Amino acid sequence: MNAAQGLRLLCVTAHPDDESLGFGGTLARYAAEGVEVSVVVATRGERGRFGDGSQPHPGPGALGRIREAEARAACEVLGVRDVRFLDYLDAELDQVDAHEATGRIAVHIRALRPHVVLTFDPYGAYGHPDHIAVSQLTSGALMRAASAEPLPDSDDEPHQVKKLYFVAWTSRVWEQYHDAFKVMRMTVDGEVRSSVAWPGLVGDDDDRRSRLLGHGLDSSSVPPDPDGAIQCADSAHSGRPPGPVGSPGVLPSLQPCERRPEPRARRLRGTLLT
Repeated sequence: MNAAQGLRLLCVTAHPDDESLGFGGTLARYAAEGVEVSVVVATRGERGRFGDGSQPHPGPGALGRIREAEARAACEVLGVRDVRFLDYLDAELDQVDAHEATGRIAVHIRALRPHVVLTFDPYGAYGHPDHIAVSQLTSGALMRAASAEPLPDSDDEPHQVKKLYFVAWTSRVWEQYHDAFKVMRMTVDGEVRSSVAWPGLVGDDDDRRSRLLGHGLDSSSVPPDPDGAIQCADSAHSGRPPGPVGSPGVLPSLQPCERRPEPRARRLRGTLLT
């Protein structure tokens, strides 16, 4: 009997494509090992970019529907069994009612009853307000899910998650990510925010990483290749309008990654998608 059977993992993200770009290798690896993997997405990414700007923007509502379908297709590639959306507005997750939002996430935690929960780190990877918010809201939701507090629209019993993990990348991994995709930065309240390596994880010192972190995961040889999930995100990352929703395409942004010699390409896939 597979030791992973009966185990459950939940990933809570802010936007469609976070499940692939931020967590894809981890989700694919555990799904392939028999863990029941679920994803809760806080928004539909309806205020995100659409391709390279050369095509007419379909509007927030239509883009949200496109990106939801792409996320579901990506999760199918990764082996995710259950995908749920919270229906919050993109770019406003840091402004929601925290009590209401933690309660809604807690309802899903009680229903799905995961042993492990994954989400963004408190820095939001590169300071993205929605990423920071989903990290905080998920952490609060764990406490409420485990308490005896009645939750709206839920008859499920309280559930205590055994482990909560954040994404933690070294500065070297961020350099590889920027090289393969783009430099991640954004302006918030007039200040530029960019990628943040986990404190102390300078360079790529595996021994130091193992001392600072509770767990590390190599997903470089995960079947299926998580790159296939990224390719489902046509609307946000390609320079062309999406084809049939969920159909894998060859994204221009993936080409630098594909040209990398092995084993460097395997390491990039294994680290940036973990």
